[in-house]
Amino acid sequence: MDQDERDIVEFSDEEGNTLLLEVMDYFFYNGEEYAVLCDADEEAGDHCGDPGCDCHECDEDHEHTLYIMKVNTIMDENGEEMEEFVSPDESLLEQLIEVVRTRFSEEEDDIPDEDDPQEDA
Repeated sequence: MDQDERDIVEFSDEEGNTLLLEVMDYFFYNGEEYAVLCDADEEAGDHCGDPGCDCHECDEDHEHTLYIMKVNTIMDENGEEMEEFVSPDESLLEQLIEVVRTRFSEEEDDIPDEDDPQEDA
């Protein structure tokens, strides 16, 4: 995916280090919006050694660090809407993780297997 098309968010940790995260998906849970983010510096091909690999489509089991953040819509000083990413309540974290697992496993199920012949209607 082209760098300009990616939704990149910049965070700073307690020591002032910059962390760039890419928004992978947005979802709603109990009426609140959340986002799933991953490290924007990780290249897909770095995980399995195949430079042409899109990790979502290969058979390799890749470890990705994912972050779940609550999305708040705020107005900046110019009156434009902005997204603010904040840590979700600890009490919701387990439920949010399960929602994300379910969403990603459903997406994997929707990807057709190239080895399976498609039946014509």
